[in-house]
This record gives sequence, structure tokens and C-alpha cells, in this order.
Amino acid sequence: MAKYTESVCRLCRREGQKLFLKGDRCYTNKCAVDRRAYAPGMHGQARGKKPTEYGIQLREKQKVRRIYGVLEKQFRGYFDKAARQKGMTGENLLRLLERRLDNVVFRLGFASSRPEARQLVTHGHITINGKRVDIASYLVSTGEAISIKESSKDNNRIKEMAESLKDRAVPAWLSLDINSITGTVINMPTREDIQIPIEEHLIVEKYSR
Repeated sequence: MAKYTESVCRLCRREGQKLFLKGDRCYTNKCAVDRRAYAPGMHGQARGKKPTEYGIQLREKQKVRRIYGVLEKQFRGYFDKAARQKGMTGENLLRLLERRLDNVVFRLGFASSRPEARQLVTHGHITINGKRVDIASYLVSTGEAISIKESSKDNNRIKEMAESLKDRAVPAWLSLDINSITGTVINMPTREDIQIPIEEHLIVEKYSR
């Protein structure tokens, strides 16, 4: 499967804001957005042209794709699925993205970033209801319990993560048991649970052209 292999800090600089793709580094003075607050590339500092309506819609779509780590074809698939569901397409889209297993692992605090969460999933460190699941795009459902595989709890990085869980706040649609390092999906996410500056109506407008 194709994947992005270049510096993720370039993605944040291109969108002009922190997407928190490097975990704890994003909160330090080493963050690329703080150090170089302009687009990457040799003409990055020269970009001052007012964006078009289409350009604004494109940037919003690219921003959301990059936040959740989804490639173009897969993102379009989520959009088409959201459009077939009842309710507002933009909100349906965000709810689908929030239900991705790698995002849930990140939201529970089992990883410092979504890329790290994706790595935990694909390397087989995560279980759902006691069964190992290594598909990052798996959509969680109400009642499912997400845990660290028992044999993985001796991993040094996972031990560090477990120690920091007491300071972690999880979204209202999830619950977290720190002692067993287990999170449970108690509800489906709502738009109010997604505290990310996203204007999903711009994405809908782009795909509606």
C-alpha cells in the first residue's frame, strides 16, 4: 500500500498550522511550524497570492487528510460512504475518520501521535475484545474494548505511555481504565467531540463541484 515517506513537518508547514504529527516534539521549540512559519520549498516564503475559493476548499481537504493520515483514494471512499448515510455529509465524514482504530488508539493516549498509533496497530500491539487487530482503518463500534496486547506491555515505549495515562483526558465517547490499559467505546463520536479546527462544509463543497 502506498504511504507518505517524506518529512511530516513539511505537511504542517504547507497547511500553515500544527497538525501534531510528531507527537511531543510539536509542543517544543523544535516544531518546524514555529521555527519556519512559511510553506516548504524554494518559493515558500514568496507565496502571498490570495487563494481562490477552490484553493481554500482544497487546502481544507488536504489538512483533514493529513491530520488523520489518509491517502486520497481512501479519503474519497470515506466521503462517498458519508454521503450515503443519513444526516450531514461533512459531520458523517469526520465521525468515520474518528472511528478509525489508529485514531482511537491515539485518542486513548496509547500513542503520542496518530502515526505512532498507526505503527502500534500495524505491528500487532493492539487488541479489540481480546483479539489482535492490525488494520489501522478498522472502524470501532460501540461496546468494543481496545487494549494493549498482554505480551507487548513489557515494551519500553509502551511502559512510558502507560505511566503518562493518568494525565490523559479522553473524549466523552470513550472511557479509559488506566490499570488494565484498556479503552472502551461507550458511544459513537458526535461533532462536538471532535475538537479540531475543521470546516468540513468546505470539503463537501469541493466534492460537490
